[in-house]
Amino acid sequence: MTRHGKNCTAGAVYTYHEKKKDTAASGYGTQNVRLSKDAVKDFDCCCLSLQPCKDPVVTPDGYLYEKEAILEYILHQKKEIARQMKAYEKQKNEKKLEMAELSKAAKESKVKNFLDKELSIVSKPLNPFDHKAGDSEPGPSSEDKDKKLPSFWIPSLTPEAKTKVIPKPDKCVYCPMSRKPLKLKDLTPVHFTPVDSSVDRVGLINRQDRYVCAVTRDMLGNSVPCAVLRPSGSVVTLECVEKLIKKDMVDPMNGEKLTDKDIIVLQRTWKNGQGQDRMATTSNGKRISCFGNDQKMAA
Repeated sequence: MTRHGKNCTAGAVYTYHEKKKDTAASGYGTQNVRLSKDAVKDFDCCCLSLQPCKDPVVTPDGYLYEKEAILEYILHQKKEIARQMKAYEKQKNEKKLEMAELSKAAKESKVKNFLDKELSIVSKPLNPFDHKAGDSEPGPSSEDKDKKLPSFWIPSLTPEAKTKVIPKPDKCVYCPMSRKPLKLKDLTPVHFTPVDSSVDRVGLINRQDRYVCAVTRDMLGNSVPCAVLRPSGSVVTLECVEKLIKKDMVDPMNGEKLTDKDIIVLQRTWKNGQGQDRMATTSNGKRISCFGNDQKMAA
């Protein structure tokens, strides 16, 4: 091996550092980005506004929303569906009128052709020595060809002027997080138990530890799995659910019977044993998934 062969730039192996550098420069492949704490939503924050909830509600899938924010979202979606439905009905009516006009034009064309043929019946003697009369083959006339020729100077005949077909819009409103059908009656009010009931809401938001379990008084946080009891709306830890509530399936706050659907597990940024965040999102048409607090982006 010569001296130049020992240089770092003359290696025959595509090293990990070179792969990582080229991936970051090209924007393709798998990229790891470490997430900070600011990129993680707190367990008691709204999934739309990302702010601590004042009047929280939860979906059957466990996504927490501010009541005002989710109502505004549902109203906006219904207005958008109504606008799309209006455009779809307009397109449908225009299609009907167009088909009626085409049918009327076809009937008029048949009548005109029939009259032209009836009025143009004339007996002409054929010359047996003239081969031109017998060589004529049926085919489109020059007038028909002229009608089919595209007129490039007319905007409606240009390739870019094709009518956009509007599909029939879906009348269902979907959850912005789970993309499942969302109804207003399915939202359950949530009642968090504050650490100190004497502290006002502003002072409570400034604290890092704001809420406790309604039964065991354990501190709630991003690393503590929580669940909402549908009858009372109370928030308890999953440990409390497994060890205490599931034995009798009774809501400890109001004494009502519980079913499996009445226990709604809150969705949160998942944390493993090392306190590392895991989340999934989509950005700029590229799939982004986070594993072990490292964000991997694949083209």
